[in-house]
Amino acid sequence: MILASILGIMGLGGQEMIFIFLALLLLFGAKKIPELARGLGKGIKEFKDATKDVRENIEEGLKESEK
Repeated sequence: MILASILGIMGLGGQEMIFIFLALLLLFGAKKIPELARGLGKGIKEFKDATKDVRENIEEGLKESEK
């Protein structure tokens, strides 16, 4: 649902998405796309973990300052 609203805001429809996919397929090849997706997924996971750590540190600091 969120992806659909983002694509709607950006004005991307079905034909545009197919064109982008085909361009990526031509640029990187069928074997490289899964590797790129895996790397992107790992990067997103590390970013989420880092933001979680920062949030926990801030909350811990706030609790200590209240004491």
